Amino acid sequence: MRRRVFCSPWLLGALAPSPRVRAQSQDVVARVGVLRPSAPPVSREDLLLSGLPRALAERGYVEGRNLQIEARWAGGDPARLPELARELAQSQPQVIVAVSAPAVRAVLQAAPTLPVVMFGNFDPVALGMVASLARPGGNVTGVLIAPDGTLAGKRLELLKTAVPQARRVGFLVPPADATLLPQLQETRKAAAALQLELHEAEVRDGDYAAAFQALAARRPQALVVAGHTFFMRDRAQVIALAAMHRLPAIYEWREQALDGGLMAYSTSLYGLYQRLAWYVERILKGAKPAEMPIERPSTFQLTLNLKTARALGLVLPQALLLRADEVIE
Repeated sequence: MRRRVFCSPWLLGALAPSPRVRAQSQDVVARVGVLRPSAPPVSREDLLLSGLPRALAERGYVEGRNLQIEARWAGGDPARLPELARELAQSQPQVIVAVSAPAVRAVLQAAPTLPVVMFGNFDPVALGMVASLARPGGNVTGVLIAPDGTLAGKRLELLKTAVPQARRVGFLVPPADATLLPQLQETRKAAAALQLELHEAEVRDGDYAAAFQALAARRPQALVVAGHTFFMRDRAQVIALAAMHRLPAIYEWREQALDGGLMAYSTSLYGLYQRLAWYVERILKGAKPAEMPIERPSTFQLTLNLKTARALGLVLPQALLLRADEVIE
C-alpha cells in the first residue's frame, strides 16, 4: 500500500504531543448529548460511533471518568427526532451535538436555551438557525462538512476524469429529504455541464439491492454515492453492490475508499470530529455559541483505491493519480 500523507491543520494539531493528556478534574463530570438521525453502526470501531468520544478523550474528557455521553439515534426515521430531543433535554446535558439539520431543529424546539453544536452539510443561515456563520447570535454553532455548496458537483467531475468514456452516470440517494436538495441540484448542474445522463435511484426502507437493480436497468457506466450518514454506516453493503454491478463509484469519505470503494473526495471525517470536540470543550468551559463562528473546511483529500480499479479493469489516468492525496494499492 502506497500512501501520500494528507495532513490538514486540524490533524497536525491532534497528532502533536499534547501537554493536556490533560488532567481534567475527575470530580466534575461533563454531560454531553448526541442526537443523530441514523441507526448506530454495528461495530463500536466505526467512526460514526467512536469518533466523537475518541476526539473528546484527546482533550481530556474520558467516558466513565469525567464524561457522560447520552446518545440517541433515530434509526433512519426523522419523525422520531423531536421525541428523542426531548429525552435528551430531560437528561440535562450541558451541550448537545446535533447531526443534520432536522436534528438541530428538533433540539431547538425541545430545549431552546441549550447550547447546540451542529454537524452536517446544510445552510444554517438559510434555514433560520443562525444569524450568520461568523456571528451565529443564538444557541447554535458548530462545523459544516463542506464550504459553499456540498462538493457533489466536484465529485461528479472527478468521477468523469476517472472514467472518461462514461456517458450515463447513476446517483444513489437516500430517502427523500429536504436537506438533500443542494446535493441534487449541484449534481444535476454538473451532469448537464459534462453532458452526462444522470439517473437517480432512491434507497427506500434500506433496500440497497432494489436501488441497484433500478439503476442497472438504466445501464450506467459509473456511480456517484450521495454524501449521507446512511451510506457511510452501510458502506460495506453499498461497496459490495457497486462491485457486483461493476460500477466505478465515488464516495464522500476516505473510509469508504479504504473499505473498497474506488475513490472518495472530502475533508477528513476524524478531523471534523476533532473540531466538534473543540467546540464542545469550549462550551463546557463557559463559551457562548452566539460568539463562536461556524467552521467550514478549507482542505480536502482525494483518495483512490488502485486494487478496486484493477478489479474493475479500470486504468486510472496518470493526471488523476498525481492529483491524489492518498493512493491505496
